[in-house]
Amino acid sequence: MNSLKYLDEFVSEPAREFQLSFEQYLILHTVAKQKHVTLMDIASERRVTRSAISRQIKVLLKRDYIYQLPDETDRRRLYLKLTASGRKAEEEITKRVHDLFASWIETFGEDKAEWVLQFIQDFSQVAKLDKTATEHQIESQD
Repeated sequence: MNSLKYLDEFVSEPAREFQLSFEQYLILHTVAKQKHVTLMDIASERRVTRSAISRQIKVLLKRDYIYQLPDETDRRRLYLKLTASGRKAEEEITKRVHDLFASWIETFGEDKAEWVLQFIQDFSQVAKLDKTATEHQIESQD
């Protein structure tokens, strides 16, 4: 398990200066890339519960990286938008992530670096599915 903790810290390093986890950065990145995105869109895309994304969104709102804009036709629907500081953070972290990946390619070679990234994605997907199942069990017990 120590290796996984180290891997998490290593992957989270580019976002640390902005006091964000890598998951929070990924949400910020999604908001930057999609014109109309909601909390539920992100939860569906990541296959996690609404509450799991809501906790991450609260941090981004608190740090003034995003804001919520009501839909003009349905005020209940809230779109997530970047603030100026959110855009700056997303751009800088994205650059750092690209630099980090480039260093992986230089160190490990392209094939091995791609394999590592694929493993991380696969592992993350399995972990999310397990976590979602656990959260659903907890929510159904409430």
